[in-house]
Amino acid sequence: MPAPTNSDDVIDSRDVIERIDELEDELRDLEDAADDAADDSVRVAEILAEVEAWKTGEEGRELAALQALAAEASDYADDWQHGATLVRESYWPTYARELVEDVGDLPRGIPSYIVIDWEATADNLKVDYTEVDFDGTTYLVR
Repeated sequence: MPAPTNSDDVIDSRDVIERIDELEDELRDLEDAADDAADDSVRVAEILAEVEAWKTGEEGRELAALQALAAEASDYADDWQHGATLVRESYWPTYARELVEDVGDLPRGIPSYIVIDWEATADNLKVDYTEVDFDGTTYLVR
């Protein structure tokens, strides 16, 4: 599964947790390499420079963004460890419609001349969710 990004419409918290673990393992491996090279001060300096480059590079920024998301969202999602769904705010009306249809709250066979205001329905459902920030993008979670 690709790493979660703030351009995803829907994110599973387990994917966030897994990616954080992967990135933390990468960083730990680099830091361990510095410990293993303790007898070679030149090599230790090189590895420490790699660690700093990693922390300020793409992976480090990704790790920081995912950790911030996890810290904020896990406070609001009781099922964070077992699979909470985060929905990008711009995708919310579509998600709300699918949710209503999937749980059976919408009767089948509604005539086409009846119009449902899905924006208003999405707003009504939103009261059960909390907004969280993922690297500048708003997601909804509960």
